[in-house]
Amino acid sequence: MRFITFVKTPTTSAPPPELMAAIGQFGAEAAEAGVFVETGGLAPDVASTKIKVADGAVTPVDGPFEGEQLVSAYSIFDVQSKEEALEWATRFMDLHAKHWPEWTGETEVRQIFGPEEMANFGG
Repeated sequence: MRFITFVKTPTTSAPPPELMAAIGQFGAEAAEAGVFVETGGLAPDVASTKIKVADGAVTPVDGPFEGEQLVSAYSIFDVQSKEEALEWATRFMDLHAKHWPEWTGETEVRQIFGPEEMANFGG
């Protein structure tokens, strides 16, 4: 089962070097465990554009997007269960609490549906 995690934060400041080192170690552990697929940080919202649909009109809106929690990074894990995905996501967030205690944010964990899962979706 594949799961994607989205790190969401209102903060646009750079994380401390200690956190980045801990995240590197975390990624190495996940790779060694055979569950790590991919990760990446995202460009700041000032470089982003949303495409909105309202009242039948499609409108691009450029950032920054003030006052919103924004996705700042993602990771993809290939694990046996949602519980295992939650364990990895919790470990990742524990790194933030330890190495950047003033940071606030959240990680959303969502299953990725491929063709097999879509064929069984809802049933």
